[in-house]
Amino acid sequence: MDLATFLDELRGQRAYRGQVVYEHRIPARRARYANLRRPLPPRLRESLSRQGIRRLYEHQVAAIEAVRDGRNVVVVTGTASGKTLCFNLPVLEAILEDPRTRALYLYPTKALAQDQLDALHEFGLPEVRFGTYDGDTPQERRKAIRETAHIVLTNPDMLHLGILPQHRLWSGFLRHLRFVVIDDMHIYRGVFGSHVANVIRRLRRVLRFYGANPLFILTSATIANPGEFAEKLLGLPTEVIDEDASPRGPKRILLWNPPFLDRAKSLRRSPYSEANWLFTQLVRRGIRTIAFTKARKTTELLYRYARFDLLEDAPELARRISPYRAGYLPEERREIERRLFTGELIGVVSTSALELGIDVGGLDAAILVGYPGTIASTWQRIGRVGRGRKEALVFLVALQDALDQYLMRHPQYLFDRPCENAVIDPQNPYILLGHLRCAARELPIWESDLDLFGPQALEIVALLEERGELVRRDGRWYWRGLGYPAQEIEIRTVSGDRFRIKEIGRNRVIGTVDAARAFEEVHPGAIYLHQGEPYVVRKLDLLEKVAYVAPARGDYYTQPRVLTDVEIKRELQRKPWGPTQVHFGEVEVTTQVIGYVRKQLFTEEVLGEEPLDLPAQVLRTTALWFEVPKELEDRVIRGEFDLAGGIHAVEHAAIGLLPLFAMCDRWDIGGVSYPLHPQTELPTIFIYDGYPGGVGFAQKGYELLDSLMEATLRTIEECACEDGCPSCIQSPKCGNMNRPLDKATAIFLLKSLIGRPGARVARGAQR
Repeated sequence: MDLATFLDELRGQRAYRGQVVYEHRIPARRARYANLRRPLPPRLRESLSRQGIRRLYEHQVAAIEAVRDGRNVVVVTGTASGKTLCFNLPVLEAILEDPRTRALYLYPTKALAQDQLDALHEFGLPEVRFGTYDGDTPQERRKAIRETAHIVLTNPDMLHLGILPQHRLWSGFLRHLRFVVIDDMHIYRGVFGSHVANVIRRLRRVLRFYGANPLFILTSATIANPGEFAEKLLGLPTEVIDEDASPRGPKRILLWNPPFLDRAKSLRRSPYSEANWLFTQLVRRGIRTIAFTKARKTTELLYRYARFDLLEDAPELARRISPYRAGYLPEERREIERRLFTGELIGVVSTSALELGIDVGGLDAAILVGYPGTIASTWQRIGRVGRGRKEALVFLVALQDALDQYLMRHPQYLFDRPCENAVIDPQNPYILLGHLRCAARELPIWESDLDLFGPQALEIVALLEERGELVRRDGRWYWRGLGYPAQEIEIRTVSGDRFRIKEIGRNRVIGTVDAARAFEEVHPGAIYLHQGEPYVVRKLDLLEKVAYVAPARGDYYTQPRVLTDVEIKRELQRKPWGPTQVHFGEVEVTTQVIGYVRKQLFTEEVLGEEPLDLPAQVLRTTALWFEVPKELEDRVIRGEFDLAGGIHAVEHAAIGLLPLFAMCDRWDIGGVSYPLHPQTELPTIFIYDGYPGGVGFAQKGYELLDSLMEATLRTIEECACEDGCPSCIQSPKCGNMNRPLDKATAIFLLKSLIGRPGARVARGAQR
């Protein structure tokens, strides 16, 4: 069906009440081609011809020439722009010229590595041997891959746990390693990326030992700082290639805001009902559709709703839709991917698991149920449709929260500004400590090795020596600790210390949770979701670090009540900001979970509140903070307005919007506001990283504070509610149950701090 006709029909239905608030059109784009200075080997040219590839795009040629010239490169172009050829062609060329050549391909997921394995098979070069080496690889195949494969496809987890600690088994492969490919670089941000950066440094150190100095070839979705980010990840200079020369079909992107049910409370119709209606309308018309959700539970629910609706009048279509998410067995995921690629499936509901570059064939429409959290991720999902020359259709269905509603009112933010900065901190001492332990066990550490790990490495090595884990002899540090340090580090978290989650009765482990978040996520009485199914925590064993759970009944979830206290330990930076100053530094955050509430799913109705008696936890991290100056405080107090509610509202709204400026989730950061902080002796707002040592989110907020606070003010001012709602100042993670909050005082404070003339507190804000 013609998409314009479909949209006209949609707007003519009774359920349509003006939900489209903005339409953005992306025109078709022609390809731009170029020629290599030196042709590819005949075998490669023949292989490309068999695959229907006659010419190379300009960015592919630029990448291949850079690699031929011995430069590390990062290719930052759109989805389906042929980034895979940017590394496969120079790697295969080198292998054909010298069969001793070896290459290591790193992927963030097993599924992506498997997908690339299929792409390598398409070249039809039997003399080039390759294989995946990950947790699913049978033991009997591992030796053959180590000893004979020209290209090994793996993930950072296996490199960290299985390859580097056993590098002597890999000596032949590592000695001839000429290329390291890191696909989907943008995934390696935050905690995960900070770990991976140190894994790469460990790899480079081991390669030095074997006399290898490979080139690094990276690919990425669009981010604001690809060169800076790549160099932080590798510790090496990198050339950026970001001029996308691939062709593109036209796209229509519609911002879809569910209609109001109660304007005064800013209450809207459920976005999940809206997404289900759109999904089934598209599927009924034969439009191949993917719907992206933000959580596993939502994926399963949306699929169930759609299947139920289709069974009523189109049972044959109900069999042609499927959910897709992490947690399924590998063979289940591959079967869904196959059915989607062949057209057997007409619709799929997925988490971010299908956001990455797995080839699922040509899709016509996408529904994004909620803003994905970053502009980069949004464009990745948009890029999953319209891979041919036909027009594609994308709906972004807004959730109720501040971030989504801000974009509904300011669509130009999404379409006009560059993607966010990807942030990592390889120097995080908590992360670095563990990797230096691993490095010492892999090979004795020379002082010259510490240059790879940065200026803090010497201090941390000295600490490990003092603890007796390292001993220094002949100018080198040797590992003398016990065990296998790599096993103690979960590279997708900071602490590596985890609680296991066991199902009572069946005595099986159904999951794990980082110890830093265990009290909030698996406290007694908490609802824990596993593969879409709810479990209730019956007991939390602090000594054994086990949460015992049982299947739960009822459609409710739990939200912890948390007391938070922040102590400033060391100021690292400060700068003037309006009538005050903003600071960045090290802080100590003490949190204590004192209770929880049970809330009805979707309606958010409070069903009950229960106390808890859990010990306090201490987090040493980084934060930005700023004070409300005395003169401004006095103006608020003289008007008898709610200072505590105003600063609390500013804190919530700013945390909700920080993901627009740094590639983080609101759950990666925390905040607290004080009417009087004991150290600053003024009203103070803190925003801190939710991970030990910090990973750069608060620092990015400090650097971009003007833009962050301008967006925060606009969000609060423009929201249609009277007193504050989830679209502006209420937070789903507030430990104080969103009390107190004052919208008008927050607007006044922000205007005064930013320097807006005529700032005053509206009388309606008085409590």
